[in-house]
Amino acid sequence: MTEDPSAWWRNGVLYQLYPRSFADSNGDGVGDLVGITQHLDHMQWLGVRGFWSSPITPSANFDWGYDVKDYTSVDADLGTLEDAESMITAATARGLKVILDLVPNHTSTEHPWFLESRSSRDNPKRDWYVWEDAKPDGSLPNNWQSSFIGPAWRLDELTGQYYMSNFLRQQADLNWWNQEVRDEFERILRFWFDRGVAGFRIDVAHMLIKDRELRDNPPATEDDQLVEQLRGQRQQYNSNRPEVHEIYRRWREIADSYDPPRLLLGETPVWKPSILASYYGEGDELDLAFNFILLESPFEADAMHQVIETTLAALPRGCQAVWAGGNHDVPRFATRWGGNSPARARAAMLMLMTLPGTPFLFAGDEILMQDTALTQEQLRDPLGVKLYPMPVGRDPERTPMQWSGEPGAGFTEPGVEPWLPFGDLSVNVADQRDDPHSALSLTRDLIALRSELPDLHLGGYSRFDGPEGWWCYRRGEQALIAINLSEVHGVLEAVSGQVRIGTQRSRDGEALVGKLALEPDEAVIVRLEL
Repeated sequence: MTEDPSAWWRNGVLYQLYPRSFADSNGDGVGDLVGITQHLDHMQWLGVRGFWSSPITPSANFDWGYDVKDYTSVDADLGTLEDAESMITAATARGLKVILDLVPNHTSTEHPWFLESRSSRDNPKRDWYVWEDAKPDGSLPNNWQSSFIGPAWRLDELTGQYYMSNFLRQQADLNWWNQEVRDEFERILRFWFDRGVAGFRIDVAHMLIKDRELRDNPPATEDDQLVEQLRGQRQQYNSNRPEVHEIYRRWREIADSYDPPRLLLGETPVWKPSILASYYGEGDELDLAFNFILLESPFEADAMHQVIETTLAALPRGCQAVWAGGNHDVPRFATRWGGNSPARARAAMLMLMTLPGTPFLFAGDEILMQDTALTQEQLRDPLGVKLYPMPVGRDPERTPMQWSGEPGAGFTEPGVEPWLPFGDLSVNVADQRDDPHSALSLTRDLIALRSELPDLHLGGYSRFDGPEGWWCYRRGEQALIAINLSEVHGVLEAVSGQVRIGTQRSRDGEALVGKLALEPDEAVIVRLEL
């Protein structure tokens, strides 16, 4: 029987890394592609099926990779195109798939396209970006607010028009109504697919198309998300426009024309399961779309269950959810969900590895790295710098991977100052690798069990009644996950079977006859006796 070519992402666990923070091979304090290649064995040993790398393309680095200057080359800080090809080849040889980050909503204002576009109003690339005159009274073209706070319009004094910038002023939004832009990105997709890239994570996938009439966004209400309330408006006309689905249907045709088909994974920060589901189309648009509803939820039984249940109900038949506890833009789950409780963080890891769908780990999650506290002088993220001392910056979760507790953390050479400071080096890969009770061993064993038990990677999801404050659910017929999120010891009755993995590893293999007892923040996977 031929294996399903999508099994690697349907059945497996995937990994995200931030290349500047993963491994520095040349001692300059910045992670690079050779460093990634040198640590592929870690990902293979961990058991993940592939990894997504944040952008490796040349960047002006105002937004650290997400202000692209060239889509078909490699940033000099990270290496060369040959290094990228070697990384892909080496990963493939280990059975690891490589997913790259694509940033199609905007480019750097240093990109040659934009430099041409702003050179004159009649330049052939003028329409590649969103340009607009001021209103007759001299005010901005409309009321849209940037995702990074402030108006989404920047005046270009050279040509006397405003260009749209939904993030930093150094990031100019492309005009996706322009067919030449669409054609160029199809070429970019093929450029990397032809080099063996297994797929793309698509940055701000919900924002490519803007309202053609540039209508004002309506004011936010108390029912809108906090981020929309902070902006004072609902992003009705500069995100989630229906025409964006035409783009993804076309990209899916291209991705599926390869053997094996390539993966399309969307960054989709939307807050209604029905809108999230729309990015899958009828199974003919994105293969996976990140669920930010779970990412932003409290680690509480009812809240988590509600997200899982409503998401699964909304997805088109045959489509699969994708879950993450954190990423390069969101505080680490060991901090956000775990707080000051290592036990609670371990329970969150067990939860992520047993959800129905495709789980992602962010590099460092496997050892339960926490966010790193930074001084104002150490901040590099423009959002954190701009809004300091508000705790909104993204640097705390982007600090270097902690491979060892030695000077340099195994990330760079001893004595070299990394681009962001290290966190608590007592939390590291080397110390945890051979400890059967460590977070790293727990993560690896959970990934292996997920692969071993079909119920955990193929089975359905149904809630299982438990004591107050517990989150219990079944996967398939025989897998029961029980997480005590209350503050007290409790007992789940009428449970018989065997503990396959517990966050307290001394319970692995324990026989259960009629009941399961758990301490606060303790979690187990039970193979039920039928």
